[in-house]
Amino acid sequence: MSFFPGPDPLAGDAPACDAIEHLIIPRTSDIGNLEVRRALPTTKRRLVGPFIFFDRMGPALLRAGEALDVRPHPHIGLSTVTYLFDGEIKHRDSLGTEMVIEPGDLNLMTAGRGIVHSERSPENLRGKPQSISGLQTWLALPDQYEEIDPIFTHTEKRDLPSFNHDGMEGRVVIGTFEGMRSPVSVFSDTIYVDLKIEPGKSAPFGADWEERALYILEGEAIIAGDHFSDNQLLVFRAGDPITVTAGPMGCHVMLFGGAALGSARHIWWNFVSSSKERIEQAKEEWRTGRFDIVPGDSQEFIPLPER
Repeated sequence: MSFFPGPDPLAGDAPACDAIEHLIIPRTSDIGNLEVRRALPTTKRRLVGPFIFFDRMGPALLRAGEALDVRPHPHIGLSTVTYLFDGEIKHRDSLGTEMVIEPGDLNLMTAGRGIVHSERSPENLRGKPQSISGLQTWLALPDQYEEIDPIFTHTEKRDLPSFNHDGMEGRVVIGTFEGMRSPVSVFSDTIYVDLKIEPGKSAPFGADWEERALYILEGEAIIAGDHFSDNQLLVFRAGDPITVTAGPMGCHVMLFGGAALGSARHIWWNFVSSSKERIEQAKEEWRTGRFDIVPGDSQEFIPLPER
């Protein structure tokens, strides 16, 4: 996916409780025939832990003849994290990777010094209606890892620890939660948890992580008596444990965050770096064709934007 800055959306009607530092209503963008809601970055909040980008893809139904087609494009200085609830996406990259991601699986692509990838509907789904729903997030890399060689890893749903107890059901995608640890390896302290809560039941979100946020995918979440609806991002203040209670229809949320990077990050289009000069270098490299190509998907690409 690709990013360009724009004006922040206005906050919703729900009052923020004392535990909440920011309430963010995502802005809507269109990426490769798919509508997405973009919650990070904003001018008010650029990162939560290492998370510098947060896109809610769908849920959407692509009609027969429509397809997801995000043409080859470059990244530096980040890891992309793709996680689906419904549908399939075919990932190809300049390492030669070709992988179809299915619901509950995790694709982790670390760009480091530079990688190119595409994201498209698989060939077997084209020409027929297809549903798509999921998240794509970016993790900014710590200073010492910004220029590492690119890496791609795929983790299947069955290998991510799942839980179902006390009115909570979900999966630990990255990090640790309720005594369970994901096998996914990342470059800084990170939490990323897919959590469903039954109506009236509660779930903890401890203060173990330096920076924390919650994105409401479906339903209503109640925190300290305040009610928050779907497609809202809540960024919590540091230091206090949080209890999330589901409304009368239950709720589905993503818990995420981790350690602050400790240094500023610049973001322009698909490039993230601690150095503005490095981003300018990446822009020139893409403009002049010095990034690697994507085997099997080299006939198209997304040109460098003019602004």
